[in-house]
Amino acid sequence: MQKPLAEKIRPQSIEDFVGQSHLRTRLRAMGQSQRLQSTLFFGPPGCGKSTLALIIAGNQGKSHLRLSAPEIGLAELRKKLEGLEILILDELHRFSKAQQDFFLPLLETGEIILLATTTENPSFSVTRQLLSRMNVLRLRSLSMPELRQIGERAVKELDVSIPEKSLDLLASLSGGDARTFLNLMEYVRELDQENLEPDKLKTVLPEAVIKGDRDGDMHYELASAMIKSIRGSDPDAALYYLACLLEAGEDPRFVCRRLILSASEDVGLADPMALPLAVSCQHAVEFVGMPEGFIPLAEAAVYLALAPKSNSTYAAYLSAQKEIRHHGPRPVPLHLRNASTTLQKEWGYGQGYKYPHLYPGAWIEQEYLPSELAGRRFYEPKDQGQEPRLLAWLRKRKKI
Repeated sequence: MQKPLAEKIRPQSIEDFVGQSHLRTRLRAMGQSQRLQSTLFFGPPGCGKSTLALIIAGNQGKSHLRLSAPEIGLAELRKKLEGLEILILDELHRFSKAQQDFFLPLLETGEIILLATTTENPSFSVTRQLLSRMNVLRLRSLSMPELRQIGERAVKELDVSIPEKSLDLLASLSGGDARTFLNLMEYVRELDQENLEPDKLKTVLPEAVIKGDRDGDMHYELASAMIKSIRGSDPDAALYYLACLLEAGEDPRFVCRRLILSASEDVGLADPMALPLAVSCQHAVEFVGMPEGFIPLAEAAVYLALAPKSNSTYAAYLSAQKEIRHHGPRPVPLHLRNASTTLQKEWGYGQGYKYPHLYPGAWIEQEYLPSELAGRRFYEPKDQGQEPRLLAWLRKRKKI
């Protein structure tokens, strides 16, 4: 069987490995360690997670085996672990929480060293118990110069001449994923030389998977652009950046969290239904999964973009936070304190408190803030959407 190009040029040592310069010192230490610890390699596809696990396991001189979580059950896994010292497990997140618990006693006793990989945030995809028994290394997408370095090795292996601009094009389309980059290079190897020029190459390439986070920042840039588009009431831009995130393979739960925060921060009381709609979107995405999850996500993004905007509650909290951080929390007024004991009653706890439900409209004039802050306003209403209705109720009672 002919090996894929990615397998042919897979590095065999840390020195030959390209990328992850921020982890070099730790990786070298792991490779030389006499007591290797179980480690989880977390990062986007094609950044070198499995390669690093193989290199480190190979340096230990111990029996090791590489398996993929989606392709093996626990019954078969138990058999394969017999006499094994290091297990390299790809896509750990594809194991259920119950399946992940299988490893707990094995790691606790040191019976097995687990080198696992995942493309999903381990805070959500891996149990806390298992994470507490592993080190976590976060890998980044490869940069354009790093992909070009890999491309130079691939050109020698393929014995083909590819124009530099065409290599740049392939690297750009790969979005920091070395595997995608090498697969594209294998594809263009079979093309005629005239089709290797950049302008012609664009028309003959297969549909490439779009990647976000090419240089490690795109992930946050796209999310920021989506939220700013929603804040600016531009549904088209919000949809565009949403699509960029999802087509790049972004975790939809991350997108849901951004939308929920935007519903509270940017829409707020101008449309109180925005927050429950965003939360419902999260539930819908969890229920139907991907790829269909884009449907409720698109609905939520457009709704938030079209909704009236008010950041009054967000600003109100920041104002209260500033007061507390500068001056500390003030004592709670005595009439608001519960008198749970006889001594507290003697101290005046609860005396003078007016129970609002005993008064017309369930409201009575009463000071709730500490005496030093009496009359202080943190919440500044805005004349947007539903907020004027809420503001009218407040003005009627507080005469603001």
